[in-house]
Amino acid sequence: MSAYLQDIEHFTQLLKSRHTWGAIDPEYAARMKAQNQFKTGLDIARYTAAIMRRDMEEYDADSSAYTQSLGCWHGFIGQQKLISIKKHHGSTAKRYLYLSGWMIAALRSEFGPLPDQSMHEKTSVPALIEELYTFLRQADARELGGLYRQLDDARASGDTAKAASLENQIDNFETHVVPIIADIDAGFGNEEATYLLAKKMIEAGACAIQIENQVSDEKQCGHQDGKVTVPHADFLAKINAVRYAFLELGVEDGVIVARTDSLGAGLTKQIAVTNEPGDLGDKYNSFLDGDYIESAADIQNGDVVVKANGKLLKPKRLQSGLFQFKKGSGEDRVVLDCITSLQNGADLLWIETEKPHIGQIAGMVQRIREAVPNAKLVYNNSPSFNWTLNFRQQVFDAWQAEGKDLSGFDRASLMSAEYDSTELAQEADAKIRSFQADAAREAGIFHHLITLPTYHTAALSTDNLAKGYFGDEGMLAYVQGVQRKEIREGIACVKHQNMAGSDMGDDHKEYFSGDAALKASGKDNTMNQFG
Repeated sequence: MSAYLQDIEHFTQLLKSRHTWGAIDPEYAARMKAQNQFKTGLDIARYTAAIMRRDMEEYDADSSAYTQSLGCWHGFIGQQKLISIKKHHGSTAKRYLYLSGWMIAALRSEFGPLPDQSMHEKTSVPALIEELYTFLRQADARELGGLYRQLDDARASGDTAKAASLENQIDNFETHVVPIIADIDAGFGNEEATYLLAKKMIEAGACAIQIENQVSDEKQCGHQDGKVTVPHADFLAKINAVRYAFLELGVEDGVIVARTDSLGAGLTKQIAVTNEPGDLGDKYNSFLDGDYIESAADIQNGDVVVKANGKLLKPKRLQSGLFQFKKGSGEDRVVLDCITSLQNGADLLWIETEKPHIGQIAGMVQRIREAVPNAKLVYNNSPSFNWTLNFRQQVFDAWQAEGKDLSGFDRASLMSAEYDSTELAQEADAKIRSFQADAAREAGIFHHLITLPTYHTAALSTDNLAKGYFGDEGMLAYVQGVQRKEIREGIACVKHQNMAGSDMGDDHKEYFSGDAALKASGKDNTMNQFG
């Protein structure tokens, strides 16, 4: 007997012992149970954490089994993304959601649009996680509701084969609920604040939390200047805080993504505590820029002096009170950060880079894997990169090294549309197309994400509509540019009443009120125009 039929039988037997529940239909109860597979956010976190752990093992065995996600700033956007994935690709396997702190700051703060500097309300982070999963669970209920209606029609027409097929589809239904990698920034405070926020995020459904090694109250976007890192001991305390939150809540497979901004961060707020030469604090301090001194006479009022490499070092300190790192030390600091994080509880790495260059990423990962052989990355395929220019310049440089004639190209102007039809541009586009697969194979990238793509798609589509609608095209701008495409491309949202839950509401009204139910889906519903 199928699981669906077993649930019907269970409720049938239950209702026999509840004499006052005669109006309850056991099949309707089974349907509502199936439409709500996940009762709490912790159920979701445990389910999705297991998915991530399995995916990580599969990637270790085969680098072509990498995973992907897009950043979504609203539950509806996440829902439509997963509906699209199921429609076009048949399965949600290895497709996740990314929750971007940048997009929360820019789009979800009560202060209005903010820069990515941890100034938005920390409560908005778990709130968006909960919102995303609310919409994904509704996508489950909507799709199953459609199957139930088809099942009723098949039974009514006596088509037992089709009815059996639909029962099988219900039993093997694939949920829209997938893992979320959620951005906790630098923890929004000290390690206790990090723990408290992590708990709220996990309770909302997060199975993977990404945390960065910047100073919490100096946090900057990873692709902006002015980043300030913290000593390893401070960062590891926050990793521990997140792990304790996972364990306390029973999400033992919870995933921690340790992000390092050291490649682009030239500053630190504090000198690390060190107890003996060569310890972690001493290694951190060894990157400080400064001057070795011989005597107290070389110390000015307010100077700080540390012992490093057996000598007295006077680190360079800015007017802000921050200390500088040595120029060119970024990559070495990244490698140390990553090894340290993995050896102290992190599961995945995130290296924030200034360009999407596989060779650069692979060089760092190879060094990390000398200490941690199965090290793997979450990588930001960031909209902050000019992908077209970057890859055209990479091809230009490779061709130049091969001695090809490049007299027809201006390297600094390769973004120009005049180059679009050239062989160089075509090769660059081919490299962009295969970037994720190539980087997964060559640079240890397990998960590819784009932090804020739907921010840009919303802006672009709105611009196209506004340009035409308020111009000569008028209503044709919407009809031709939006609705006609929705109909012909099978976008479920063309029936927006259905997507918003109208049909589900009708189903429930029938469950609750029987023939007395006042439904919205009758002959006068204009959604019927869409078939």
